[in-house]
Amino acid sequence: MIRKILRYAAIAGAAGLLGCTDKQLNVVNPNSGDTQRVLGTPNDAEALISTYWKRWMSGMYGSITDVEGMADIFGMMSYSSLANNCMNSHAPFTGATNFNSPGNTCLSEQYRLYSILGEVERVASSFLTAEAGGLTLGSPARDARAKSYAEYLRGISLGYLALMHDSAAVVSPGMDAQDPGKLAAYPVVAESAYAALQRSIDYATANESGANGFPLPTTWINSPTTYTSAEFVKLVKSYRARFRANVARTPAERAAAKWDLIIADAQGGLTSDQIITTNTVSGPFRSWVAQYDTYGLWHQMPPMIIGMGDVSGSYASYLATALTDRGSGNNAFFMVTPDLRFPQGATRAAQQADFPITSCQGAAQTCKRYFANRIGNDQFAGLGWAWSNYDFVRFHSWRQAGDGGSGQNGNIPLFAKTELDMLQAEGLIRQGNYAAAAALINVTRVKNGLPALTAFDNTTPVPGGANCVPKMPVGGNTVTCGNMMEAMKWEKRMETAFIAFTPWYLDARGWGDLGQDTPLFWATPYQDLQARGYTVAQVYGAGIGAGNAAGSSAGKSTYGW
Repeated sequence: MIRKILRYAAIAGAAGLLGCTDKQLNVVNPNSGDTQRVLGTPNDAEALISTYWKRWMSGMYGSITDVEGMADIFGMMSYSSLANNCMNSHAPFTGATNFNSPGNTCLSEQYRLYSILGEVERVASSFLTAEAGGLTLGSPARDARAKSYAEYLRGISLGYLALMHDSAAVVSPGMDAQDPGKLAAYPVVAESAYAALQRSIDYATANESGANGFPLPTTWINSPTTYTSAEFVKLVKSYRARFRANVARTPAERAAAKWDLIIADAQGGLTSDQIITTNTVSGPFRSWVAQYDTYGLWHQMPPMIIGMGDVSGSYASYLATALTDRGSGNNAFFMVTPDLRFPQGATRAAQQADFPITSCQGAAQTCKRYFANRIGNDQFAGLGWAWSNYDFVRFHSWRQAGDGGSGQNGNIPLFAKTELDMLQAEGLIRQGNYAAAAALINVTRVKNGLPALTAFDNTTPVPGGANCVPKMPVGGNTVTCGNMMEAMKWEKRMETAFIAFTPWYLDARGWGDLGQDTPLFWATPYQDLQARGYTVAQVYGAGIGAGNAAGSSAGKSTYGW
């Protein structure tokens, strides 16, 4: 039993004993997990659960010691030659795998998200168990608010476990506090997430009587948004739409997603970006966004995806060169594009003058471009096909000065409204409703200098002729103008980059755009497998080769790479 509950040791004192009702203790051990003290009053119980969105944020975004850096490189949203956080061992086209053997060099990164989200799931479930067992916070409205919030925490934790891992434990209200739950395959985990999010909606819209119902207290989700019942439901639906689409491992699974439900949730979701307020002392944090903005070897934008915006011929020449020869002679990729999210100009000097990064480092500034042409030395370390002149700097102002002059202290988006628009657009394309899809795609497309889509089908090339954006790789070595689906992909990539959790990896997996042999998920970390009695021989990883799960790597991509 001790081995089985190893994973939950960190929370045993806080919530692992919610089921205890012994009132005969006269001597209190300050180091014990006595529920009477931890959750002895309604205020104590509510105070505990109210801290767990920050804990979820810590697991998702609070450290660079997690899988996000690896996944961003797999998804070709970033590149680094550094060994830090296993980045250089997880580049596409190298046979990289998500190895999972005990003692592996990535063990901390591969365990963090799984462990902390499991903890959040456990605490939220234990809180709901206590409510079902008679705990009340003082009014039906206050109880409903707390239960809605707890189910939301369960849903977003289970949802991301389903997205990133092949299996995870589903811990449900009513389970014994020391029951670790049985491992379930990711589709089952995902269904549990959807069910939890629906219960969250049901509690939020129950219209219960009494004081201290919605809105959520401002400390529960650190944001300038006031989370009334209606605003909270929009947030819940937004996550459910994301999970339903992104849980797919293959194009077949993505095509089979319940697009009618995804469209409905996206339409009922956020009406503007979800903004959170970060704090370098108390959290929440956005660790990878901050790290990528430090320049140097930590980050550059590889050309494979951003090159689709090029109209100079550089991308076509790049693709026509053998993968191993790209970047030869220490030549980093340079592009010219009409897309206003990139620096404008036909030369590096012109692009650097168009958007000097020094123009975007004051407090609460909106950066003119999302990407900058690097000033100073290019990086010629690691794989030449990934070298480029470009860095992602959309949130440079937040990184340098925040809202009031202190870097990383202030508002930053966590969920982009455009992501929901593109989920709708993708579903509408799959349903053949091209005019409605085009209207959604054109919102950010036109805003950023690209001509509107006017042909309502999925075969006509996007407008622009030789200057069309995006280009679409064909066979891995030539380009043509993309169709409506590719236009949707381009907008989604540009507008979600470094906002959502590794969005390019998750979308590319379902679209079939990952590089061949890229792992499709992370296995259940060996720490949990061994705690459940698995032998070393039974521990497995993901990707090609022996010791990895069957079918756990991508085939040749839709682009031919």
